[in-house]
Amino acid sequence: MANATNYKFDFFNVTFPSEYVAHVEINRPEKLNAFKEIMWLNLSAIFKKISHDPEVRAVVLTGAGDRAFTAGLDVQAASQGTLTSAAPLDPARKANSLRRHILDFQACITAVEQCEKPVLALLHGIAYGLALDLALACDIRHATRTTRFSVKEVDIGLAADIGTLSRLPHAVGNASFVKEVALSGREFGGDEALARGLVSRVYGCKEEGWEGVLGLAREIAGKSPVAVVGTKEIVNFSRGRTVEDGLRYTAVWNAGYLQTRDVKDAMLSGLEKKKAVFSKL
Repeated sequence: MANATNYKFDFFNVTFPSEYVAHVEINRPEKLNAFKEIMWLNLSAIFKKISHDPEVRAVVLTGAGDRAFTAGLDVQAASQGTLTSAAPLDPARKANSLRRHILDFQACITAVEQCEKPVLALLHGIAYGLALDLALACDIRHATRTTRFSVKEVDIGLAADIGTLSRLPHAVGNASFVKEVALSGREFGGDEALARGLVSRVYGCKEEGWEGVLGLAREIAGKSPVAVVGTKEIVNFSRGRTVEDGLRYTAVWNAGYLQTRDVKDAMLSGLEKKKAVFSKL
């Protein structure tokens, strides 16, 4: 099992509740788990580390406390940072500085999507703004019925710029719904998120959700890590590409990754009615 002492990061709890399963908990409940800069930098560091950790095969992402997965960006902290820099820059140079800042922020959230291991998010309570950016970078999203989603950025005077406007259309496949919630900033709940395809399962409460999502993570972690990594990679690659492109990439990928003992071990386990044990990746 992975060593939790290697995952000491401010504002996050990283634990290992089951073999090959990591639990990453956003831990700033007194501020509704709202993000300030050090948090998204730490988030990126955590997921880059997990990506190459042979002791981890699946990840569960949650928020601490009962009130929020995350309320999004800590607006008060942001108002004292890059967005209000008093440096005497001309408009072009200020724009370039902001562009770099936004790209850095985007890259930190994309680190979740680029993690080799499947990431399962359990959303509860308030899930505003950055919560959707982050959840949409995850592979599987579950929620409670009382989760309150909102693409909140329009209410603070900007277009969402960390991933929601790019990933949400792919997740739900409904441009009208995307524009409705992004332009109005209106709240919607777990049942509507399920109906729209934003999440794949809803629960009555956070505790029930934790049992469900942890059970699924354990199930995934019991599969061949070669097969799991390949499946995530190919599905992500195929998004936005033609079927032919996806098939060609799959052929090239499996030309290498089929050369694994895991295929034989998985087949034998089915024939012999026993659980397969796979080597670390």
